[in-house]
Amino acid sequence: MGAKKQAVKSKKVWIKALAIIAGVLFVVLMVVSAMGSSWISSLATIKPGDVVVLDYTLRDAQGTPILTSNQQLYTQLTNQGSGVLYSKPLTITANQSLDTTVYPNVYPIQFYTASTGWSASNQFALFRDEYDTISSGIVGMKANSQKTISLATAKPMTQLWSAEQLAASNMSLSSIQNGELIALGVSSNPEAAQVNSTAQSYVRIGEVANKTPDGITIDFSYPSADVTVESINAASS
Repeated sequence: MGAKKQAVKSKKVWIKALAIIAGVLFVVLMVVSAMGSSWISSLATIKPGDVVVLDYTLRDAQGTPILTSNQQLYTQLTNQGSGVLYSKPLTITANQSLDTTVYPNVYPIQFYTASTGWSASNQFALFRDEYDTISSGIVGMKANSQKTISLATAKPMTQLWSAEQLAASNMSLSSIQNGELIALGVSSNPEAAQVNSTAQSYVRIGEVANKTPDGITIDFSYPSADVTVESINAASS
């Protein structure tokens, strides 16, 4: 008789425990449901073909920001007298090379300056290899995640300007110092630019890496890009 009562008591305890567990599960499911699908998006990783919006900053060899879509950083640096350029976030397709039939060698990025605003002629030159490296480098990242992508290349991006060339551009060799930043005009089609003065050119900011009595060496490479994923639009399957 005692054993039977004990069995009944044990059964009631298990039923009560199961009821509590079921109640907790119901609450958890209700909470998850209230969160909607945003938590799923935050867990999703970037896959090839996804369209991604990036907040980004390009830096030169000294780590100086050259172009940024980070408004807080832009405001901070301009208040310090920096000539950093400001752009809108970069929309890019993950792991997809630049379409050279549309953008041969250069991907143009419109930028803002306090003096010219969002002028249509304010076009920054992001080179094809840099675009492709960023595109492949974001695969596997999640929304709001941050990463520094190396844009270093085996081929140096330098150009030698003689004192005569500088003078032709209304610049004096004596007034230029090592570390100074100089705006360069680059073209996606150099041959066309040589015979057509109205050919489209894009801005590239270079740093004076070396100065001699004969001229200066300008380094216009950007070894790194800091990126933050703002949003991910998954590719349709």
